[in-house]
Amino acid sequence: MTNPENAIEVRDVRKKFRIFYDRSNDLKDRILFRNRNHYEDRWVLNGISFSVKKGEAIGLVGHNGCGKSTTLKLLTKILYPDQGSIEMHGRVSSLIELGAGFHPDMTGRENIYTNASIFGLTRKEIEKRMEEIIQFSELEEFIDNPVRTYSSGMYMRLAFSVAIHVDAKILLIDEILAVGDANFQKKCFDKLREIKSHGTTIVIVSHALGQIEQICETSYWIENGLIRESGIPKLVHDHYLQHMEDKRTEQLEKQHREEGKEQEDQNPETSEKSELPAFCEKTAIRMGTQQVVFTDAQLRDQNNQKQYIFDTEQEIKIFLQYHAENAENLKLKGNFGYGIFREDGLHCYGTNIVIETGDYIPIQENGELEITFRNSLLPARYFLDIAVHSHDGVIYDDIRQVLSFVVSSAKQDIGVCRLQTEFSWR
Repeated sequence: MTNPENAIEVRDVRKKFRIFYDRSNDLKDRILFRNRNHYEDRWVLNGISFSVKKGEAIGLVGHNGCGKSTTLKLLTKILYPDQGSIEMHGRVSSLIELGAGFHPDMTGRENIYTNASIFGLTRKEIEKRMEEIIQFSELEEFIDNPVRTYSSGMYMRLAFSVAIHVDAKILLIDEILAVGDANFQKKCFDKLREIKSHGTTIVIVSHALGQIEQICETSYWIENGLIRESGIPKLVHDHYLQHMEDKRTEQLEKQHREEGKEQEDQNPETSEKSELPAFCEKTAIRMGTQQVVFTDAQLRDQNNQKQYIFDTEQEIKIFLQYHAENAENLKLKGNFGYGIFREDGLHCYGTNIVIETGDYIPIQENGELEITFRNSLLPARYFLDIAVHSHDGVIYDDIRQVLSFVVSSAKQDIGVCRLQTEFSWR
């Protein structure tokens, strides 16, 4: 290791795969049809480098085929790089593929022995952990049944339970948390936080960006085999989502040109993205169909004066204006909401009209909203997100980091927000 504080060091790693277009399957075909063996070398990773400190959790994000799962397989040594180097410090446990290493005709208990031994545990160590593994998996009734009788969720429970009980220094996870019921997913998250607090290094590949934001300190966005951006998960993910939105819009524009359309498709899902309006921060990111668009957003004090610096416990008003084409004829209803994020990406609060009132509201052709709340946030810089959705989940307009504001306070509180507290003594 170049740096003894690191658990993982990836240096200029490149990986290619040979893609055959018309491969011969037997010796006869290979002799008679030699020209069928056409292939190309496709580089999946073009020189990625990153390091992960001991006890740190990172996420790898990107569209399908970008190279994130290949990176994880290189870390597990299922694959090896064509160029570059990877160094790992400590026992590695991985959840790369659901049920990998399980034999379908063996029982769950027998598979615990074989799977844990793959991770380097002795039989004595496995027996010591056996009951804890079974209890966490919640498969007591089925543990002596063949795993071929297990559902995909039961596979996941057993695989996850084994992987987190082998005392690994490094845990690698690929989309595995997408399987299982909500209660078990929460249990897994809690366990991940626990083992992370004990110094385990975690690398997660997932399309569920919220999972990464809950666990990881850093996200790496991989694009075309390179790391395009890294940093605070929430900020990296916003840029990634904006990029995907831009690509979607480009495809729609190309489709319209090819079909010779002179007007915008009436389907709201295919509306084009508007330019960023003047009331937004320069770093703002906009998504949505734009069937309903925000035309102004302001932060105001209790006297309705525009303001960007607020005290803790001061009243804050969010003033929004919007425009909707043909709203009355279409009888549109919407759900307006807002979210507040600290500058480091911490999600501080979010709510919307449906949460607060239990129902959607009619959308006008030109409408206004005023949202008032008492600010309990402690001193820091914050970003405001605003959004409006349809009743069936279509995003009309979603502007991330639309405005920024600063909170100040003369008090010396510690944490994220001020809680109403009383002390009493005798």
